[in-house]
Amino acid sequence: MIEKEEKGGIMENKELQCVDCGTIFNFSVKDQEFFQQKGFTDPKRCIPCRRKKKTDRINREARDVSR
Repeated sequence: MIEKEEKGGIMENKELQCVDCGTIFNFSVKDQEFFQQKGFTDPKRCIPCRRKKKTDRINREARDVSR
């Protein structure tokens, strides 16, 4: 397990559950630091579900523009 000191506490890898497919996925210390730096909340979806959601959104927007 990777650990890193953060403001008096220890930051550790987290296991999160995807809201779409239910898969348990790893949220690494490195990813947590990136999300914190950008002001993002913890992810709700695993990487494959995030990619699918993004692709679906792009396809939907492309359809809307072509109308």
